[in-house]
Amino acid sequence: MRTGTAPDAPAPRAARWLAALRPLLRSLVRRRPAPVGPSRPDQLRALVAVLDEAVAAQRPADEAVAACGESGPVSRGTARDCGQQSIALHRLCARLQDLGTTDPELLAAQARAARLLAYDLWMLRASMNLAFTVRPGDRTEAARLRLNGLGRPADDLRRLRDTLRAELPET
Repeated sequence: MRTGTAPDAPAPRAARWLAALRPLLRSLVRRRPAPVGPSRPDQLRALVAVLDEAVAAQRPADEAVAACGESGPVSRGTARDCGQQSIALHRLCARLQDLGTTDPELLAAQARAARLLAYDLWMLRASMNLAFTVRPGDRTEAARLRLNGLGRPADDLRRLRDTLRAELPET
């Protein structure tokens, strides 16, 4: 029977462990403030920086696609150029996805930019497939000769970059 006095016997083993672990458990349970993400201007600057690189990479990609559509045999150098531009655009796509954007408007712009870069990648791949086909035919050759660059989606990406750049605060 307990009367409210301290027991003379030592505490059981489980109670001693709990007493030793209690400070550690309290420190784990305490709420820490959530980490603060980058501000909207910082997110915008990061997005515009990647888009600047993407727009700069479009010119050589556009030239590589157009080279696939030139009449006559396509050189091995064109294949190398297409491959290098494909790698560059793929890396830019990965960087774009890794930005960590949280602002809803910037997320929409980031998603649009990702779609436009995906089109550029597809266009490079399709032009390589047409230019370096194993079984060339009349239809394939006609489609290849119509290749002349990346087209309107490249212009759309430039316009998106320019629109976002206009939102940048003056520093």
